[in-house]
Amino acid sequence: MKKTFPAVETCSSIGRENDTVVADMDGTLLRGRSSFPYFSLVAFEAGGALRLLMVLLSAPLAGLLYYFVSESAGIQVLIFATYAGMKVSDIESVGRAVLPKFYSSDLHPESWRVFSACGKRCVLTANPRIMVEGFLKEFLGADIVLGTEIGTYKGRATGFVLSPGVLVDEQKAHALVKQFGHDNQPDIGLGDRSTDFPFMELCKESYIVPYNPEVKPVPNEKLPKPIVFHDGRLVQKPTPLMAILTLLWIPIGFLLACLRIAAGALLPMPLVYYAFWALGVRVVVKGNPPQAVNKASGQTGVLFICSHRTLLDPIFLSTALGRPIPAVTYSVSRLSEVISPIKTVRLSRDRATDASMIKKLLEEGDLAICPEGTTCREPFLLRFSAMFAELTDHLVPVAMVNKMSMFHGTTARGWKGMDPFYFFMNPSPVYEVTFLNKLPLELTCSSGKSSHEVANYIQRVIAATLSYECTAFTRKDKYRALAGNDGTVSEKPKQKGANKLMGC
Repeated sequence: MKKTFPAVETCSSIGRENDTVVADMDGTLLRGRSSFPYFSLVAFEAGGALRLLMVLLSAPLAGLLYYFVSESAGIQVLIFATYAGMKVSDIESVGRAVLPKFYSSDLHPESWRVFSACGKRCVLTANPRIMVEGFLKEFLGADIVLGTEIGTYKGRATGFVLSPGVLVDEQKAHALVKQFGHDNQPDIGLGDRSTDFPFMELCKESYIVPYNPEVKPVPNEKLPKPIVFHDGRLVQKPTPLMAILTLLWIPIGFLLACLRIAAGALLPMPLVYYAFWALGVRVVVKGNPPQAVNKASGQTGVLFICSHRTLLDPIFLSTALGRPIPAVTYSVSRLSEVISPIKTVRLSRDRATDASMIKKLLEEGDLAICPEGTTCREPFLLRFSAMFAELTDHLVPVAMVNKMSMFHGTTARGWKGMDPFYFFMNPSPVYEVTFLNKLPLELTCSSGKSSHEVANYIQRVIAATLSYECTAFTRKDKYRALAGNDGTVSEKPKQKGANKLMGC
């Protein structure tokens, strides 16, 4: 007789503070039942396009084994294709910095309602523990994560799984008993398929999560923890079809990116807007851009205060104005310096030295700065450094927004030299540049306002324009979350003179 369980919708979530819940992951906590997209993400972000191709080629075999031989055999094929030879540190990095964004966007509302109501939370999954533990513990508050363990040798994954193998069917039940013991039954068990039934039968109450492709994920504003920072190059979840399209597009997109970068670097700035338009790059200009300062009048230049989305912000600012605007930067790759169409000056991180340098640049004309110090992909603004407010009263806030369909043009973990290429590899990227009103004199430091008051005011004005949220996060917070460091770039002995292109 086939075992049946009530649907998760019938489970009460009231008064569960002292209860223990044990839940499967794919198809239960997450709406999607397939783990292929997440293996593909690890493959691409930690191993590149060739590794993604290997996973894609192994998918038919994995599917045949999964559905016609055993669930365990199919998953082992995916694990080997994804992880064999890969650095363990890279897998952990992707699990911490990349996967949470995609997992969070697929959270099942009913499963989360029950799971979040319980005081002790355990996840029992066939996925490799190393891949999912970071997300489950940090973002969903899981106390225990029981998953498949992968073999390692000298810091690299072997691609094989350790005993007792992939956690499916009876192996999940054995893992549960080993963790909780025979006499300590969890209160609630959540699963979505017959291979979850063995562990669900060990719980006091068990509920099935029926497959329903129409169910909406938990909305962003109701996520247990907002995703402020995330890394990785892929914008969309790599389903099998999307993975194929991505691999087919990469060589075409790279050639297109080279053409777009060459147009931006070689053509006069007044023509770049039209060249970008002809090559599929849309630059949307809003507001009233200020006119260039007449040097003969002796007036200092305008300081454009830009929100920071990619290292290309000052280039698209220049494109919108039709004239090159110098910019200051913390760090940038040598390749980005070579291909940039605009001049920038590297900040030394010494306040007095940087302030003196910026004042001199403003005497020569207009200048752009991104006071957040690093990029943020989500609708948040990081804390604005206040130094710029002390240097001039001619401040023009600029709200920058970009839209990409395939690749992100920023990275915290990877090589920043590829950032402009990835942005321009998108089929039709969009940049919106919104010029806001020049800051009134009574709101500047010369009228008695502190530099922090000015910086915070500009942050709020830009955030209100974009419908973003202001935060107090800094560059160090981002890099500690994504890369495990404070974002400081070790440099060679400083050289005098100008560099090119805004860093992130």
